[in-house]
Amino acid sequence: MTRFWVCVAGAGFFLAFLVFHSRFCASRLPLPLHFAFKISWRPEEALYRLDVDWPKYSEYFTGATFCVAVDSLNGLVYVAQRGDNIPKVLVFTEDGYFLRAWNYTVDTPHGIFAASTPHEQSVWITDVGSDFMILWLHGENGTGPAKFSIPHSVTVDSDGRVWVADRGNKRIQVFDKDTGEWLGAWNNCFSEEGPSAVRFTPDGKHLIVAQLNLSRLLLVAAPPVGSVGNCSVISTIQLADQVSPHLLDVSGKTGAIYVAEIGAEQVQKYVPVNSCFSSFGS
Repeated sequence: MTRFWVCVAGAGFFLAFLVFHSRFCASRLPLPLHFAFKISWRPEEALYRLDVDWPKYSEYFTGATFCVAVDSLNGLVYVAQRGDNIPKVLVFTEDGYFLRAWNYTVDTPHGIFAASTPHEQSVWITDVGSDFMILWLHGENGTGPAKFSIPHSVTVDSDGRVWVADRGNKRIQVFDKDTGEWLGAWNNCFSEEGPSAVRFTPDGKHLIVAQLNLSRLLLVAAPPVGSVGNCSVISTIQLADQVSPHLLDVSGKTGAIYVAEIGAEQVQKYVPVNSCFSSFGS
């Protein structure tokens, strides 16, 4: 506190000196000097906070937590982890209570998706094992439009646009889900690090993007229909060093973000600060 008041006093003295100098010495200056000051004492408003009580017991995380999926209809959270002689899939409630685990049919999980609609309730897991079949393929390796380098995450918005986290090319590419037409790309937000995961907030107005090696989450404004435009970051969540957020998912009911951190071998939950979240949803 003492240092704070010393800084305020110093700033006041400096401003008084400028006023005195300009009044008595202005005639000696060859050009007029203009000073503009903007002092803000208010820190950046947090839009999300860490839920330190999720899960209730973190001891269930016994391997590298590669992915997480939320079944919003039933209030369930699925976590897939890698490791020897451990359960590969863990199931929690959105409140953080552990329900069950299984260790069959999955070898080396990499991604997970929960289809939670009244018409379909299933869990899809991508496995790095050798027993797989290619059902659909789009694009090829490269840097041009509709080409990819480590495509790492995909999501679909309510307008039928497919958003692909093209991690190796440090961009997000956008396609029409029916025709496959390339609609555009975002790269201006990812000069330091490519996106490793992308999901929409429940209102569809923002995207949550993970950056693996920066241990950071971005809240990005979603563009209007018909224009992809440029990426615009609204806020950031800086995680601890080297926790490495690999993939994430967002609850369709609460807007909570669940982040699978392979560096920290855990999943963490971030909940929207109510007043702020309602302001972006209004």
